[in-house]
Amino acid sequence: MSEIPILDRLRIQPLIDVAIEEDVGSGDVSSDWTVPAGRTARADLVAKGKGVLAGLPIVSWVFERIDPTIVVEVLAEEGRPVFPGDLIAEVRGPARGLLTGERTALNFLQRLSGVATATSRFVESVEGTGARILDTRKTLPGWRLLDKYSVRVGGGTNHRMGLFDMVLLKENHIEAADGIGPAVFAARRAMTSTRREVKVEVEVTDLTQLEEAIMAGVDWVMLDNMDVSTMAQAVRQVHHHGDPRPWVEASGNVSLRSVREIAETGVDFISVGSLTHSVSALDVSMLFK
Repeated sequence: MSEIPILDRLRIQPLIDVAIEEDVGSGDVSSDWTVPAGRTARADLVAKGKGVLAGLPIVSWVFERIDPTIVVEVLAEEGRPVFPGDLIAEVRGPARGLLTGERTALNFLQRLSGVATATSRFVESVEGTGARILDTRKTLPGWRLLDKYSVRVGGGTNHRMGLFDMVLLKENHIEAADGIGPAVFAARRAMTSTRREVKVEVEVTDLTQLEEAIMAGVDWVMLDNMDVSTMAQAVRQVHHHGDPRPWVEASGNVSLRSVREIAETGVDFISVGSLTHSVSALDVSMLFK
C-alpha cells in the first residue's frame, strides 16, 4: 500500500462547519426533544459493504465539533480494505450528540471511502502495466481537496488540482488560440514574463495533432477518446522522438472493462472522471449498543 497522505484539518474544518450548520440548523429537535439530557451511549460504526476506508480522521473531527466530550476510538486503518460486518470505530458520549453528528460523520466517511474504493479497483485492474490512474477536476464542488485525497488513499495519482497549477489546452483552447503551436508558444511566453513555470499538456484527438504537440515541446499529451489501436500507435510515435519525451495520458469514457486494454498500449497515465463524478458511497452504519 502506498503512503497515506495527510489531511489538513485547517482546510477541512470549514467544510465540517458548513455541513453541520445545514443539517442541525437551529437544533436537532428529534434528539433534543426525545432523548434525556443526561443519557450517555455507545455506538459502533460498522461496514455494510466491501471497500477501502478513507476519511476516518474526519469522523473524529465531526463529533468533536458537535460535542467535545464525545470520544471516537478508531479501530480500522485508513486506506485498508473492509468487509461487511467489520467494526470501523466506536463512539462514546452524550446520546444526543451521537445522534446529532451521525449523518454528517457518515456522509464524509461514506463518500470518501467510495472514491477510494473505486480508485483501488482501477489501480488493481492495471497492475503490472506501469500505467497510473489519474483523477480529474470532475469533483464535488468545494470538496476537491477531499475527493483528490481519497483518490490517493485508493492508490491513484492526482492530476492538476485546478486551473492554476498546470496549463491544459483542450479543444476549445486550441480553437480560440488558433492552433496547438500558437497556444503552446503563448503559454511559454507567459511563463517567461511572469517568471512562473508550470507543465503544459495538450489534448489531441488524432495522430496529426499529436505530432504538432510533440513538435511544440509539450510536457504531456492527452489522447482523447482514441481507440486502443490508434492509442498504441500514438505511444510508438511519442517514443520514436526519443527522450526527453512528453508523458502520455489516455482519457475518455474509461471503465473497469476497458482500462486494462488501454493500459497495455503503453500509456503512462489513464484519467478516470468516474472516480469522483459518479461515485457510489461505501455503505456504513452507526449502531447504538
